[in-house]
Amino acid sequence: MTRGAAEVLASLVHPRVVVVGDLILDRYISGLVERISPEAPIQVLSVERDEKRLGGAGSVAGALAVLKARTRLVGVVGRDDSGAEVARQAKATGIDLVAVETPERPTSLKTRHLARSHSIPQQVLRVDREVTTPVAGALEASVLAALDAALADADVALLSDYQKGLLTPKVLAHVVAWGRKTGRPVVVDPKGDDFERYRGATGIKPNRAQAAAIVGFPIRTPDDAARAADELLARFGFAFALVTLDRDGMVVRERGSATTHAFRTEPREVFDVTGAGDMVLAVLGIALGSGATPPEAAALANVAAGLEVEKVGAVPIAREEIAARLSEHVPAPGTKVVDRPKVAALARRLREAGRRIVFTNGCFDVLHAGHVRYLGFARSQGDVLIVGLNADESVTRLKGEGRPVNPAGDRAEVLSGLAAVDHVVVFHEDDPYTLITEVRPDVLVKGEDWKDKGVVGADVVTSYGGSVVLAPLLPGRSTTAILRRGRG
Repeated sequence: MTRGAAEVLASLVHPRVVVVGDLILDRYISGLVERISPEAPIQVLSVERDEKRLGGAGSVAGALAVLKARTRLVGVVGRDDSGAEVARQAKATGIDLVAVETPERPTSLKTRHLARSHSIPQQVLRVDREVTTPVAGALEASVLAALDAALADADVALLSDYQKGLLTPKVLAHVVAWGRKTGRPVVVDPKGDDFERYRGATGIKPNRAQAAAIVGFPIRTPDDAARAADELLARFGFAFALVTLDRDGMVVRERGSATTHAFRTEPREVFDVTGAGDMVLAVLGIALGSGATPPEAAALANVAAGLEVEKVGAVPIAREEIAARLSEHVPAPGTKVVDRPKVAALARRLREAGRRIVFTNGCFDVLHAGHVRYLGFARSQGDVLIVGLNADESVTRLKGEGRPVNPAGDRAEVLSGLAAVDHVVVFHEDDPYTLITEVRPDVLVKGEDWKDKGVVGADVVTSYGGSVVLAPLLPGRSTTAILRRGRG
């Protein structure tokens, strides 16, 4: 019987995972754009941060190290500052780096310039410094020798192909032959339109576009992906094929099995798909190395990938974070209601992803045009609107007997139907002060009628640099007035 993701996570050990692939140093230069250059019609980036991270196969190895696999990384670096930085970061991350150093080619360096004018930085330019010709001659021989030593005690090998020249036919054949001889899994994250070069590997992990290019038909649905996976198995001799489908999750097919394993994504906000593919490969590696089947490994990888896309950039995901996600209450598809104990973690993830959080609260008993306009205004103040909703007993204390007219569950569902509302959380206190301390919003919004009353939680929000905004109200609209007219 196939185990679920939580069982697979609990069964993980610390396997030796060898990652073979192109070593890349990713550099992120980010800052603020507020003007256009007088020299040319281009943006002026005022630099706030200059950060370097392991990229390419190093990204997979970094994810594995955070997942507590014993990680070894094999590749080629130049005799340059970028190569030294790759070595430094690998050591700091706990990766056993087996890097063949050469003066013949530079370490691949990708420099991304990211600009923000509000909150989430957007990439405006990428500059690549690299040589992509295949390694050959003495350099290739050195790589093969390094592989013999690196694979000697490995439980699983991952081939991370970025087409920068490391994974030549000889290198690929060498790793595949090791897998066949030892019976250990060899899994490929492919690149390009020639999957023949990966023949004989245990498994392959193409995305939707890559698989479609190979099989020659569009992949629009999980059923299409299953058909494509079957063709890959038949043509290239893989034991399993996992096709990732971005917003539609992923599909796994195994040779000789009639079962299709399809994993859907949860309805989360997607901030950045960077690193999701590397995260999937890393989880496949540690799970297969711990004895999981390909479908079991994919179930866990799907959860980790969902966490990855909620972050900006390639950010490794720890076992504890996956466990926390698996322990969350999973709401019905499309719902926006968040359990009160989960709201602080939700807000933290939003902040980590660079989202500007707006908070407002109210009873919202009988929703009317004034409410809709008010919530639309609140949402315009940032990226995500979290609405605190008074519980029934709280509304009764505030509004008197006979209120609320609609129970909290109904009120939350109606609010969830508004495009302006991203999340709803029910609170039982008379005021939202404690909830505000948990959410820590960037912007606190209340109606302009609160101008002289003192906005609850304003002191909290302003203490860390947040702002309080008073929203204009639509004259003559109130729940009390509507109910009075109804009784009349």
